[in-house]
Amino acid sequence: MSTFAQRMKELRKERKLKQQQLADQFSIKLRTYQGYEYGESYPEVAKLIVIADYFDVSLDYLVGRSDVRERR
Repeated sequence: MSTFAQRMKELRKERKLKQQQLADQFSIKLRTYQGYEYGESYPEVAKLIVIADYFDVSLDYLVGRSDVRERR
C-alpha cells in the first residue's frame, strides 16, 4: 500500500468518517475513493489540492514526501 493510500485512510479514520462520506465530499464515486485508499489509483493534481485543503495538510504530507502535516 502506498503512503498516499495509507494517509488517506488514516486521515479519514481520524475524523471518524465513512468512505462514502468522503466520496460525496469530493464529488467522486465511492469506487474511485476506495481506489485511492487501496492504492489502485490516484487523483489528479486539482483533486489532490482539494483533499489536502479539506484535511488541512500539506500536499507533501498527503503524497508521502514529508512527515510534516502542517501547510506552510
